[in-house]
Amino acid sequence: MASGAPLTHYPAATLRAFAAAVFERVGLPPADAALVATRMIEADLSGQDGHGIFRLPQYVRRIRGGAVNVRPSVRVTRTGPGTALVDGDNGMGQLVMTRAAEVAIELARESGVSWVGVRRSNHAGTGALYATMPLAHDMIGLYTAVANANHMAPWGAQELLLGTNPLAIAVPAGEEPPIVLDMATTVVSYGTIKKHAQRGEPLPPGWVVDARGEPITDPARAHEGFLLPIGGYKGSGLALLLGLLAGVLNGAAFGRDVVDFNADDHTPTNTGHVLIAVEIARFLPPAAFKREVDRHVRELRAARRLPGVEAIYLPGERRHARIQERTAHGIPLPAPLVAELDRLAASVGLPLLSAATPA
Repeated sequence: MASGAPLTHYPAATLRAFAAAVFERVGLPPADAALVATRMIEADLSGQDGHGIFRLPQYVRRIRGGAVNVRPSVRVTRTGPGTALVDGDNGMGQLVMTRAAEVAIELARESGVSWVGVRRSNHAGTGALYATMPLAHDMIGLYTAVANANHMAPWGAQELLLGTNPLAIAVPAGEEPPIVLDMATTVVSYGTIKKHAQRGEPLPPGWVVDARGEPITDPARAHEGFLLPIGGYKGSGLALLLGLLAGVLNGAAFGRDVVDFNADDHTPTNTGHVLIAVEIARFLPPAAFKREVDRHVRELRAARRLPGVEAIYLPGERRHARIQERTAHGIPLPAPLVAELDRLAASVGLPLLSAATPA
């Protein structure tokens, strides 16, 4: 599909129901299917298209391949006043991480700060989904994970031993949108590479290079090279440290132990995550803190701009705007994705997505 080709917009409720129905057909209990579908469509609403319904065919392949436990018994072990370890029993990552977020909020309410590690989970989508969950409780959220494939080499190396290990931090505001930083430690996430491949769009130079350091711009050849880290050696170091915290500390996969869930539909990934929640009231009254965040946001936004810069956007502003716009006007899906979802629907005996009423 050529760049700029028309997109079909579907209501979030339509996509949520479609994904939930597919998950039920491949064995998830109805409540779990609905929760996983909800998290996926929340990613789409926020503009993180590489982590939304785009992932449904891949998730189903891994479920069918026996790599994911569709009826897990998620276990929580409290290891201290503000710490816990969640064993996901190889369940869907969205299901496991939602439970971990609930535990982190409970512990932070008791102790002020919580650290919840997760092991034996799976790909859970965009980190902002979980970093923002504490916001409703007047808390700050921090999330990281070991990515489900190694697409980056340690700085100066050629071997793929590091993932795009993400970092998401969410801070509540008052009248302004919350500040939400959600980033990969590579220049771009691999989900974005896959979106480009599906749409037939070339990759900009500087995203992926081959073993000689030459740029790869054909997304179909991305697997021949590796993603570049943000900030050179700094991004590589950040991916390493986040991997140690989310992987090794939790008894989860890291480094050579990481299973590439893009290429393997049969092996459990033992994905590790971390969620930290901080109760603002332990430091400042939440209302006062939010007023100060608002003040600083407005001052930063009003800063003198460089020539050619039309506006200054702070982390989370565009995410907030996309949620509002897509909630009102639907989630855009490219024709190749709709066709793939139609094939998936037919394989499980459900009505085609393309037959649904667009937004």
